[in-house]
Parts: sequence; structure tokens; C-alpha cells
Amino acid sequence: MEVVITSGAQESAQFAADAIEQLLSRKPDAVLGLATGSTPLPTYDELVRRQQAGRISFARARGFTLDEYIGLPADHPQRYRNVIEQELVGRVDFAPGAVTGPDGLAEDLPAAAAAYERAIAEAGGVDLQILGIGTNGHIAFNEPASSLASRTRVQPLAPQTRSDNARFFDGDVEAVPRLCFTQGLGTIMEARHLVLIATGEGKAAAVRQLVEGPVSAMWPATIMQHHPHATVLLDEAAASQLEHVDYYRETYAAKPAWQGL
Repeated sequence: MEVVITSGAQESAQFAADAIEQLLSRKPDAVLGLATGSTPLPTYDELVRRQQAGRISFARARGFTLDEYIGLPADHPQRYRNVIEQELVGRVDFAPGAVTGPDGLAEDLPAAAAAYERAIAEAGGVDLQILGIGTNGHIAFNEPASSLASRTRVQPLAPQTRSDNARFFDGDVEAVPRLCFTQGLGTIMEARHLVLIATGEGKAAAVRQLVEGPVSAMWPATIMQHHPHATVLLDEAAASQLEHVDYYRETYAAKPAWQGL
């Protein structure tokens, strides 16, 4: 796992966008894993700028979202299919239908989860997965005690997650759905490159566990310690509880530029 301490959300976004730009330059038909929530928004804004400037194109790329609320109406602004359309897909040159997510309105939820898992595999797997981290250590909606080998499935949301996400529902925690679809930890770990972004002091405890704690289902993101190519982009506040922060700075400063992220 590579830990990179940045000057803030915008520099983290530039690093993440650099990784995606380099991927698309060598593999225009790359498969991207797209997170929602507030953390990746600066990255998506940076990608839009680069696409509009002619530096990158998504015309041959595909994308899969990490998760989806179950039961929100099709036109609900917080339905993740709508969020990713508004924040990225509709602003760049993805082909129609190139980005998909789990069907939160499916009649047969287990069948829909299995179909989504198959769709990712049939696309050749995810080349680069953007991730955030929850205050309780979840990635995607894999809540504490999720199996480290889990696959795409229906997942009840933890009270902490619903409380954290109430800000997207006008502060009303009761408006936050109780069930979701999520890619499993085993599914996420099959992506070829994981890029996790964390900003703010509120994420510092989860980041400490992610980077320096033991691998545990109680802190699901810690499974990333077993990934062969995982990048963690942190601002100063998110990195504030790390014991070996100076080491991470020194090793990144000594890294050859040609290696990239």
C-alpha cells in the first residue's frame, strides 16, 4: 500500500486524475470503478476539465459504480445512478450505457446482485477503482463485520452510515434507505488498482486503522493491505493520527517519477 500525503483535496484530485489519464492513454477501453459521495467530486471535476481540454477521452471506456440505495424512486436525486450521471458521466464523452450500477429497483434483489457481479467479470474486471472511506471504516457499503471475501449483495446500512449520509437527505436520517446494493470486498479486491481518497479530520481514525491497524472485518477497508497495487491519498487532517507519517512522506519523495501512482 502506498500512502501519499497531499496538500489538500485538490491535489489529491489531481493525483487521482493523473492515474486515470495515464490508464486511458495506454488503454482507451479501460474499465473504471466509480465511487459516489462527496470525496470523489474534486476528482470528477478535474477529469471533466481534462476531457474538455482534449487531454483524455472516455469514448471507449466503461464504468461500474460501487453501490446503490435500494428502493429510491428512479428520479430521486440521491439515487447513485443519477448522482454519477450528474457529477461525471453526463459531463464527459462516455458512450450511452457505458456506465452502469446495480438496480436498486429490481424485483429480484439477489438475482440483480448476481447479474451485476457477472457484468463486471464479463467486462474484464475493473482496471482502476476510485474509493472513499466511511467513518466506521467501510468501503463501498461494506459495513463492519462484512466478510473479507464478500461479493456484490444486499447490505443493511449501519446506523453510523445512515447518520453520516443524512446530510444528502436534508439532514433527515429517516429518509436515508436502510438497504443498499454494494460490491463486496472480494469484488473490489479484484480491481487491478485501488485509489482511495480521504479528506478531513473526521476520517482520521478510519485512516489510522486502514493504514496501520490489523486487517479486520470490523474495519473493512483494512483488506486493502492485501492488495498488490493500492494507493491511499490523504490530506493533512485525514493523516493526522498516523504514527509513521514522516516515513510515508520520505518514501514518496524518494519514489522515481516514472513509476507514477
